[in-house]
Amino acid sequence: MKIRSIEKIINPVGVTEGAGVKLIRSIASPELDHLDPFLLFDHFGSDNPDDYMPGFPMHPHRGIETVTYMLSGKVNHKDSLSNSGSITAGDVQWMTSGGGIMHEEMPEPVDGKMAGFQLWVNLPAKQKMSEPRYQEILSDLIPEVIDNNGIKVRVIAGVYQSVTGPVTDIQIKPSYLDVTISPDATFSFDLPGNHSAFAYVFEGEALIDNQKVGSPKMVIFSDGDQIQIKSGGSTRLLLISGEPINEPIARYGPFVMNTQEEIRKALMDLRSGTFVWGAQSK
Repeated sequence: MKIRSIEKIINPVGVTEGAGVKLIRSIASPELDHLDPFLLFDHFGSDNPDDYMPGFPMHPHRGIETVTYMLSGKVNHKDSLSNSGSITAGDVQWMTSGGGIMHEEMPEPVDGKMAGFQLWVNLPAKQKMSEPRYQEILSDLIPEVIDNNGIKVRVIAGVYQSVTGPVTDIQIKPSYLDVTISPDATFSFDLPGNHSAFAYVFEGEALIDNQKVGSPKMVIFSDGDQIQIKSGGSTRLLLISGEPINEPIARYGPFVMNTQEEIRKALMDLRSGTFVWGAQSK
């Protein structure tokens, strides 16, 4: 059993996206362009509604999956395929954009609070032009594992202590865990040695590889079979891992393909009105 060490610690940077949403970013940042198969990681939320109320009006995606996990507040969404709804505290939406979708995400505070995360996951070439789909999982359908050592794990995807998360049928075989660690407790997680993995500490302080990691910070792990994280107090973090795709990446804003020619085709489709999945054949 090889315990993974810290390969790199990422300090999130402030960015403005959408129509003026202020957030902090760890992947797709100056320190870390991507961590195959993960393309972007954002942490959003503020005590000031002006920082997020402009939202993300209708915009396109192709070739990726977007994963939104809410801590508080609400995000109202709709898309070009006539889907609409809202996700609230504890809910997760795993959207596969495939060959093309237009959607919008508009944040809204609940009891004055709004916070969460968005992760972008790459799709392999064979799935980049697939039919879009949603996996929208409400909070009460996400299992929690609570052990006697003061560790609570919400299992969104993957398996922890024989408990399987509700997000399934994802190419990269991901694990997505929301982990709360009580003072002096140690969290351990076994995973395939070839999977990319990171922890995002967003509350408290963690002790990883004998280093103190405050919040908010992201830890990129080296190769190995097990991750061990000790609480430096009352600690809460996301632990996310997945199988690398190992294919060329060509990216332009919300499009991630394998070649620049495929990016040009996406832009041409957007201009000609044939971007949305299925429209190319009409």
